[in-house]
Amino acid sequence: MKVSDVLDQPLADRAYGEPYETADGVTVIPVAKPFGVFVVRGGEASWVPAIDRNRIALIGAITGLLAAVIGTLAVLRQPPWPKMTFTDYR
Repeated sequence: MKVSDVLDQPLADRAYGEPYETADGVTVIPVAKPFGVFVVRGGEASWVPAIDRNRIALIGAITGLLAAVIGTLAVLRQPPWPKMTFTDYR
């Protein structure tokens, strides 16, 4: 299949996949952009994104914890060279 063949197709043919029905009677329609699926159950359609919100929350928590640890270490750690002070000898 050439790129020009894909571009000649209507947008709906490129954006939506073939609908299929699951064993419990739910029709699922895959969508290319944005990622996710339309789920038709009992005549009602709903959008289910392919995003795991728990994973995003975990990444945010780990990033915040890492920033706090690095900041704390930067404040508490003494530099490896000796402490130098200036005194006035008169």
